[in-house]
Amino acid sequence: MSSPALIDSHAHLDFDRFDEDRLEVLARAQAAHVDTIISIGIDVASSLNANKLATEHDMIFSTAGIHPHQAEAFQDTDWGQLEALWAQDKVRGVGETGLDYYYDYADQARQRTLFRRHLEAAGTVGLPVIVHIRDAFDDAFALLAEVGVPAGGIVHCFTGGPEECARALDLGMYISLSGIVTFKSAKGLREAVSMIPLERLLVETDSPFLAPVPHRGKRNEPAFVVETTKVVAELRGQSFEEIARAARENTIQVFGLPLQA
Repeated sequence: MSSPALIDSHAHLDFDRFDEDRLEVLARAQAAHVDTIISIGIDVASSLNANKLATEHDMIFSTAGIHPHQAEAFQDTDWGQLEALWAQDKVRGVGETGLDYYYDYADQARQRTLFRRHLEAAGTVGLPVIVHIRDAFDDAFALLAEVGVPAGGIVHCFTGGPEECARALDLGMYISLSGIVTFKSAKGLREAVSMIPLERLLVETDSPFLAPVPHRGKRNEPAFVVETTKVVAELRGQSFEEIARAARENTIQVFGLPLQA
């Protein structure tokens, strides 16, 4: 049985770290059997640029939203630009949004207000929400429970342990695993991997960040999602092909991608 093509469910291809070799990055992804990439917006400019990339490349889809780090800088008068993006054919998700209390780049109350607004918008436009959570699981889960994710939701770059995993699954969320799962120091996360039902599992790079072993410390890129998928398979005691196929099917389903599973 041949292995299915992989999907990198979360990358930031619009970032300037790809400006010098973006086409080569895409070519390396295809050579690694990665045929689809979701390029994630983190503010209005990033969301516009991600959509531009998606319109220029068949293998790219995008999302639009405001990262919690950008919550203070975001102007409420620009919300209409996000709404216009969510109506575009290749924009397939709301976010990246969420809460980050680790860096504390933005007021926590402001983060919660903007996160709620994204969750409500996702329900209105019928798109899944891409959620970033760092040191803020209680508040993030409370908002997810209150507002809901009728069109689906993904906890991207999941970093929690078994308890947080169980809570996310109880809320109906998909769990997306990044290169962090290849770090042996991430004990709680690695313990949680086998808890995730096969039908709720996604893989991602979060490029250009968090390159997996054996590329740790380098700029991450979509081709490296292969390494993450290998480790997820090992931790679960399943074949690479089984994990790759399930992650692909799940990504197509939650993002409503016009692709074959």
